[in-house]
Amino acid sequence: MENNWTKVFSTEDPFTAEILKQGLLENDIPAVVMNQQDSSYKTFGVIHILVHPENLEKAQAYIKDNEIA
Repeated sequence: MENNWTKVFSTEDPFTAEILKQGLLENDIPAVVMNQQDSSYKTFGVIHILVHPENLEKAQAYIKDNEIA
């Protein structure tokens, strides 16, 4: 995987992360999920949504418009 991804959102909820990723993809914003939660205890760690830097503003606007927090 290329190293030129930028974090646009973080959450501890895997469902929120996947829904956001799918929403971004449907709006032609390539996105990936980087899950840094502990594999044994899902209560530790965060999940990051990453986008390419050129799509950062577009992704932030999508998140704001859809009131994802």
